[in-house]
Amino acid sequence: MGKVTIIDVARLSGVSKGTVDRVLHNREGVSAKSREKILKVIGELGYEPNVYASLLASRKSRSIAVLLPDSSPGEFWSLYASGIEKAGAAAEPLNISLERVGYNQYELDSFRNACSKVLEMAPAGVVIAPLFKAETSLFTAKLREKGIPYVFIDTKIEDDGYLVYYGMPMYKSGYLCADILSVVRPCEEILVVRIERDKFRQSDPTASRRAGFLDYIEERLPECVVHNVFIDPKDPKGIESRLREFFAEHPAVRHIATFNSRIHLITGFLEKNGMQGLRVVGFDNLPANLDALRKDTVNVLITQHPDEQAASAIRDLVDHVVFKKTPPRRDNFMHMDILTRYNVEYY
Repeated sequence: MGKVTIIDVARLSGVSKGTVDRVLHNREGVSAKSREKILKVIGELGYEPNVYASLLASRKSRSIAVLLPDSSPGEFWSLYASGIEKAGAAAEPLNISLERVGYNQYELDSFRNACSKVLEMAPAGVVIAPLFKAETSLFTAKLREKGIPYVFIDTKIEDDGYLVYYGMPMYKSGYLCADILSVVRPCEEILVVRIERDKFRQSDPTASRRAGFLDYIEERLPECVVHNVFIDPKDPKGIESRLREFFAEHPAVRHIATFNSRIHLITGFLEKNGMQGLRVVGFDNLPANLDALRKDTVNVLITQHPDEQAASAIRDLVDHVVFKKTPPRRDNFMHMDILTRYNVEYY
């Protein structure tokens, strides 16, 4: 016998196709005797329903919440947009919609409110970028209580509940950054430019990357001094003032790194003050970062593919929600691309 169909099940059960369909979808209107007979035939024939057709016929719609920071075009979180759009188009025929829930990445209360909104939605699944790790742990505990699967992108929290993770290997990326920064010339002092985040200091998405960087320095360059300067992305004048003060006190510093996507926030200062011959390494292929790379104000960008992260994580979550599939790998570390002015045009 070829592929078993619903018609075969109906014929051997002595009932109509509609009756079989009601049993498959657990609807009322079928006697216990007929239901038992149909299920027996299904087991004997090994009939597997056409899941796609069943979903379309049922018209049951579900949503997946995508919990990401708010962003404007050209900012890091906007790089996920095309992947989310692609995943949304693939999920639509399965009656799955994606609901973007944004929050202010610098305000803990904003994240809490976004989490509450997601819980009120009662989605079929959740995609999370866990910037506020402690608060995220409280949120994911509630998701587990409700039986809602969730996936991490960009960074992850080491808990037992997440379905899958897609992102750069954060610790290794920091280690790589230190190697690239120090390999060209002797490195005695390094300026690390960091972002001022929430007032409660709960948000620290690059902590693991920073740990990798500092471990490399301790192991390979123990005499090297690492300086930290914190900047506010929304305060250009403050950025210039802090950098001017730093270089007035430390004029010999020739190495600069950021662990976030904001290396472009300092390149204007470097260009304005004619600071050439520095070794500058940053992360992520934001348009402003790429422009600085072309000018050689930034020497190297370590980049990833946020769009692929989003599309892959949502695909695995949809497969789990709809088809009960378990992802082949739980932790999916994306490749780290190294861009310079010589290969940036081909990326």
